[in-house]
Amino acid sequence: MGLIAPTLLFTVLPIIWGLNHLGWHVAAQVPFWIGPILVYALLPVLDLKFGPDGQNPPDEVMAALENDRYYRYCTYAYIPCQYASVVLGCYLFTATDLGWLGVEGSLSWPAKIGLALSVGVLGGVGINTAHELGHKRDGLERWLSKITLAQSCYGHFYVEHNRGHHVRVATPEDPASSKFGETFWEFLPRTVLGSLRSAWQLEAARLDRLGKKSWRLSNDVLNAWGMSVVLWGVLLAVFGPALIPFVVIQAVYGFSLLESVNYIEHYGLLRKTKANGRYERCTPEHSWNSDHLVTNLFLYHLQRHSDHHANPTRRYQTLRSMEEAPNLPSGYASLIGLTYFPPLWRKVMDHRVLAHYDGDVTRANIVPRRRAAILARYGAPAAVAEQTAA
Repeated sequence: MGLIAPTLLFTVLPIIWGLNHLGWHVAAQVPFWIGPILVYALLPVLDLKFGPDGQNPPDEVMAALENDRYYRYCTYAYIPCQYASVVLGCYLFTATDLGWLGVEGSLSWPAKIGLALSVGVLGGVGINTAHELGHKRDGLERWLSKITLAQSCYGHFYVEHNRGHHVRVATPEDPASSKFGETFWEFLPRTVLGSLRSAWQLEAARLDRLGKKSWRLSNDVLNAWGMSVVLWGVLLAVFGPALIPFVVIQAVYGFSLLESVNYIEHYGLLRKTKANGRYERCTPEHSWNSDHLVTNLFLYHLQRHSDHHANPTRRYQTLRSMEEAPNLPSGYASLIGLTYFPPLWRKVMDHRVLAHYDGDVTRANIVPRRRAAILARYGAPAAVAEQTAA
């Protein structure tokens, strides 16, 4: 089922052809929006219908399941399907004669925008595929991770996620952990710029320890970005400058989907500081969990995020739903759209953060700019004590 997203364009082409040949040209533009339709409508409905999974792999099969290569071949297969769809999208976006599809001349701009967003969806899901591959020790899988990230021009994720986010998760220093009271629209520029800066600093420090300069091909940020430059440079040379809006739309939308998931995964959660000034070890309590079946099938069990942070190298098929983890009310697909509307998001999630911390809002990761107002609003005894001490 993980291969549905990267093959959607090929799936809807017969539908578009049929609608056009029936003379329903306006209706034929709708299938080009299949990506957003999948994310904002189909997956939420299916999650609601089928609900949580409720099953974990039995302990006695964990080792065999972890080593079953079938599951990694499923992630490998994503990549050729992804890039076949990217090339198809480039062709459809720039073609001036699509008579074989029943279109007179080129696509209309509504169809082009839907097409670019749909390709962006497979790029966003591709970042999740890269996430699965990038955590592994196998050199081939790490390179495949970078190749998958090239479409969305987000190659620095390979460095920042593994060496930055997993170290600083659920702390104020982590650009990919959203804070209580922080809207998605505030979080998005902070995480995009912060993750980029962090990735460069981490990789520069690694090379410095090896006595090497930062500006070299072995820099994992630079070689990952280089893949994007080569990919889109070739496609722009083939399809021309008319492709530029497509490149921008699909890339921005693709990585914004990733960041909306990042926003969901750790909203308001905070690791305690120990007496020595270090943060406590990351546990399942520091990631929001969702066991909704359908979205998990599409996203390689990404929603079992608590187990993933506790065991980062564990392969997706063996991830477990952890009882001690705080749980989301639905799957990621249902909540992504909700992040765009801060009042709705706060209504759904703020009371869950408070419940997770037994009503003590001071234990949450609070956005500094609104800290005083949040403490005043959720004035638990601990919050009042903190204000008095301040």
